[in-house]
Amino acid sequence: MAVLKVKFTKTKRDKLAQILWILNWVSVVSGIILFSLGLFLKIEIKKRNEVMAKGDVNSVPNMLISVGVIACIINFLGGKICYDCSDANKFSRWKLVMLPYVVCTFCFTFCILVGALMCYTMRNELEESLYLGLRDAVKFYKDTDIPGRCFLKKTVDLLQIGFQCCGNNGFRDWFEIQWVSARYLNMASKEVLDRLKSNVDGKFLVDGVPFSCCNPSSPRPCIQYQLTNNSAHYNYDFLTEELNIWVKGCREALLDYYTAIMRSIGITALFIWLFELSVLIGVQYLQTAMKNVLLLGDLEGESDGWLLENSFVETAKYNINIIKNLGKANHISTVSGMNDPNIDVQNTNCGKPNVTTKSMPAA
Repeated sequence: MAVLKVKFTKTKRDKLAQILWILNWVSVVSGIILFSLGLFLKIEIKKRNEVMAKGDVNSVPNMLISVGVIACIINFLGGKICYDCSDANKFSRWKLVMLPYVVCTFCFTFCILVGALMCYTMRNELEESLYLGLRDAVKFYKDTDIPGRCFLKKTVDLLQIGFQCCGNNGFRDWFEIQWVSARYLNMASKEVLDRLKSNVDGKFLVDGVPFSCCNPSSPRPCIQYQLTNNSAHYNYDFLTEELNIWVKGCREALLDYYTAIMRSIGITALFIWLFELSVLIGVQYLQTAMKNVLLLGDLEGESDGWLLENSFVETAKYNINIIKNLGKANHISTVSGMNDPNIDVQNTNCGKPNVTTKSMPAA
């Protein structure tokens, strides 16, 4: 029994074909939107590529770009097909193409849904990539003379100023590394030598942060050195006073920034998926209605259109059987007692001598 069967007159079929022709052109625009969103996300990720570890963070933008291109191609073809379906004579040219077209459109629509869901599941991969990338960027902050790392200081400073953040997880990350280059340390100073000797690894560690961590909107001049030493500053209490540096870590700030972008892209992709799904349903009705009108032979009469020719259960069983029988065409029949037909079988003529038969000359 057909699922959601609808009866179409010729007028309804023509109107459905015209509406679907318009909707397919709207779908081409939606494909351009998906392509643009994927390209925008890819560019935004590439901007902070220096503070990200290599991983699968580009899978979502690549998926959106690919789906957007495919959407433009499929919907452009769909517009042409739906336009010709208003004429039964022109539809006969597309009759064999309609079913593969519907199947391809269904697969591509499913890919849009996958791309939308990936926007919400990418957070963990992005967080890990940012954590590892920022950890290395902060670690090599001082290496301004080493090729391949000399740009990291500028990158981290601009990042902390632009996103109002400090360190990877927070400003205390700067306490655990040597972020001042050795070329700027006065090795004749006893204080510097004592600090180097006091550390097991011989690093110059201070309870300070780079200038880019300072909050310019704070009324008090920036305290970026000796943050934990109350006696080093007038009227200062490290534990109770509001610090005039950024407290939020850059990983959290960047993660919030990218999460907001991907959430917006995901919502847009979901709306596009619903729109494409409605177009696909309309194309399925048009395809079945036009197929039935050709079978009836009355091009001006009524015809039935449906979503599925059989019930959901029967359709699922049918498709499962097709998948199961895909490779059986290559199997060799081994019925009881029968040998492989590819093997030569000796012919026994019940003890009679072999008689060579002469072929009759062709007339």
